[in-house]
Amino acid sequence: MAGNNVRGALLALLAFAIFATHDVVVKVLGADYHAVQIIFFAGLFGVPLVSLMLIRERGDGDLRPRRPGWMALRTVAVVITGVTAFYAFSVLPLAETYAILFAAPLLITVLAIPILGEKVGLRRGLAVLAGLAGVLIVLRPGVQALSLGHAAALTAAVGGAVASVIVRKIGGVERASVLLLYPMLANLAVLGAALPLVYRPMAIGDLGLMAVIAAMGLVATFTIIAAYRSAEAVVVAPMQYSQMVWAAIFGYAIFGEVPDAATILGASVIIASGLYIVLREARVSRTSPVLRTQARPETGNLPRVSALMGLSGRRIDPRGRPPDAPPDGPANPAPGTPRR
Repeated sequence: MAGNNVRGALLALLAFAIFATHDVVVKVLGADYHAVQIIFFAGLFGVPLVSLMLIRERGDGDLRPRRPGWMALRTVAVVITGVTAFYAFSVLPLAETYAILFAAPLLITVLAIPILGEKVGLRRGLAVLAGLAGVLIVLRPGVQALSLGHAAALTAAVGGAVASVIVRKIGGVERASVLLLYPMLANLAVLGAALPLVYRPMAIGDLGLMAVIAAMGLVATFTIIAAYRSAEAVVVAPMQYSQMVWAAIFGYAIFGEVPDAATILGASVIIASGLYIVLREARVSRTSPVLRTQARPETGNLPRVSALMGLSGRRIDPRGRPPDAPPDGPANPAPGTPRR
């Protein structure tokens, strides 16, 4: 298992390096094009491969959601998250954007209380409060003017958390193809309708970069899947924070960005609290929403790792056991079971 964990960790680091490069391309294009245009074309280029995967899904049934209300809410959250995340990357420094988006696992823990009926123990509650304090350190309200980019990043963090918790709630009853298909179609329909309002003619090179965004996102997502198949989720999940290192490197080398002391301090607090929650949930439960639904800060335009693994009959187990392994305890604790 130790060798598999090392391999999984290395695959995860590679995946998140690709994700970070993906976000750099988004930022480059964001200097000339609206986020709606970028995410529409990136999503459009990703449709053929995702469609092939949907065709290959095994199992009986149709594509009608069994929980339409929750599915509709998740779809709305995904569309909003995509636009706001892409906009934030285009106007804010990379490190600052990541720091705010890294609040999503903390918000997942909070939203799990009303949506999943979970109870958060004292230690996890304090970790969430510390992480949210880290967000305030990054934003520095009253010290610096909060821009539309900051509001967009916060909206993306909230939207991504909502989408993640809903996946945790309905993932056991909805087909993986349904979880993939509806947000993808909604992105194309809603953003396609808005596209004439913001469209700018694109050079062939920029159109190629749109395709690069789609390709990088899918390659990175499948690399993450390979990581989860090799290693325990508790090893893979924390690797997402390596994107902060890439943000500092790319931000300085490409955009001349140097994170200030407040951003570094706030990001450190957010990451520390997020790591504590991930490690704590891995110890006390097989069904933690952070480990099973969050692969990286949500950007809304990429297929979710949990849904893609569902298409192949796999699931993410925080302890790394194969799907047919016998549980060592209740697989689904009753709602309200405390998890400190």
